[in-house]
Amino acid sequence: MTKMTYTMAIDNAIALFSQGGQVDAEDRETVEKLEALKAQLAKRNSGNRKPSKTQEANKALREDIFAYVSENGAKSATEVAVYFGLSNQKATALLTAEVKSERLERFVEKRKAYFRVAEGM
Repeated sequence: MTKMTYTMAIDNAIALFSQGGQVDAEDRETVEKLEALKAQLAKRNSGNRKPSKTQEANKALREDIFAYVSENGAKSATEVAVYFGLSNQKATALLTAEVKSERLERFVEKRKAYFRVAEGM
């Protein structure tokens, strides 16, 4: 069974309103609204959105963090947070994003997580 998406649900609703041949003005208006909603969903899900100001700032900060870890060796999130004046949560989030992009790797030593440049970088 396929998972029902909003687009699929809208298509089903449009098909139901269009069945039977005779479509009155109210049904036609409903179909038009559903088509407009479907177009909005397609636009939102297209992936062509511009990054937010925060995302742009984080991108630059991630580059700085990567350079810092590259130059100074393995660092904990706390060390990165103190150096850049960030909260531990923000530092951890940015370091984790770098791990997901496979530029950094996470390892644990004596129950403390550290981040270093990934092998092959």
